[in-house]
Amino acid sequence: MLTMLDANPRYRRREMLRIGATGLAGLGAAQWLNSPASAATASKILSNKSVILLFLHGGPSQIETFDPKMTAPVGIQSATGEIQTALPGVTFGSSFPKLSQRADRVSVVRSYVTGDGNHDIKPVVSKETAGASVGSFYARVAGANRPSSGMPTNAMLFPQSVDPTTGPAITQFGKFESTGTLGNGCAPFVPGAGGELQQNLELKVPVDRLSDRKTLLSELDRRRFRVDQLASQDGTDPILAQAFTTLLGRVSGAFDLSQEDAGTIARYDTAPLVRPDQIDKKWNNYNHYVDNAKSLGKLLLLARRLCEAGCGFVTVTTSFVWDMHADVNNATVEEGMRYMGAPLDHAVAAFLDDVHARGLSDKILFVATGEMGRTPRINPNGGRDHWGNLAPLMLSGGGLKSGQVIGQSNRDAGEPSSEPIYIKNLVSTMLQTLVDPSELRLTPGIPREIITAANVPPISGL
Repeated sequence: MLTMLDANPRYRRREMLRIGATGLAGLGAAQWLNSPASAATASKILSNKSVILLFLHGGPSQIETFDPKMTAPVGIQSATGEIQTALPGVTFGSSFPKLSQRADRVSVVRSYVTGDGNHDIKPVVSKETAGASVGSFYARVAGANRPSSGMPTNAMLFPQSVDPTTGPAITQFGKFESTGTLGNGCAPFVPGAGGELQQNLELKVPVDRLSDRKTLLSELDRRRFRVDQLASQDGTDPILAQAFTTLLGRVSGAFDLSQEDAGTIARYDTAPLVRPDQIDKKWNNYNHYVDNAKSLGKLLLLARRLCEAGCGFVTVTTSFVWDMHADVNNATVEEGMRYMGAPLDHAVAAFLDDVHARGLSDKILFVATGEMGRTPRINPNGGRDHWGNLAPLMLSGGGLKSGQVIGQSNRDAGEPSSEPIYIKNLVSTMLQTLVDPSELRLTPGIPREIITAANVPPISGL
């Protein structure tokens, strides 16, 4: 635990800053004290790349996204039509005009199988990762924080990470922060509304001074100044002062979107695309549709900022909004894609342009998928139901090959007609982007489940 106290004269200098053993390790100070040999070993294993996993909770349709099947009969073919992409002969669902123009920067997998039609969080936490999140696998290898900056290596972003007016995270289908048998030290850092520091540390300042982001950041700035003062005197441990200075500097800044260029924020913003008054309130998922539009673009911007600052794995999810049964909760597939397609198209296109302009395309692997796909045939109400035999998957960057379609589906987009790609292959692709599996095998102390997952064949063709 980390405890910060007001600079009251009645406290002695060493009581001004107090940190427990577990908090010190969480801040990365344990890594700062590691031997040079340990740092050298880590440098051989890690690739200096990052992964952003955008989890499309609810199960998006493979047909209305990247495999429209317009040669199939009505009732199977995309309810939203198709649009030609920048790749000759390749079409996407018509909800993606911006991504279609950038198809040369992505790879779409049309033979990806999640294995069942259950609502859960399989691509994030699954049997392939032994009940831990993929990001926790990475944190177990890389350490909880970067030694040079204190930046968490594993982060999880929900809508409240960027917008305090959104609803709470949807967690009834799985624990996103799960670490399996790896221990809590590998858990993702989860910023809440306004980006305050939480989960991995506890910030103790008066509650009435944490009412908004600006107040919190002002408090951090004030305490950073006080730490600098103390460090110049003989009463404060210099390593402790370094830990606080690093934490209150680069880490808090990376989580603060107000430090981003205003034009960049506007380019990512998805809120204007689907206004609340454009969504039918009869659906129980109304608030989730609103929250997704309000937060998705800024979540991807924050994810980019974190990767740029040194975070190795960022999982992003909005709300439970891709479940398009056309029942009391969910819109029809055609109406639902109006609510969901435009924000996804805009946010991912903005991200692709941004990382390209910053020279980060080869440094960040972007992955977008859900826990399942949708039935080939539209149900009588105009929705598609759960389907585990095929699901959409898109990847971009990370030094992998782009501008291609990997695998093919059968005539009704219900099953692969080529070699299936499974979650284990996706997990391996992400891990092999981040670590060297051969070095991993030679490193003492790495859990067997991580070594096994990293040595599964990655997605062929990338």
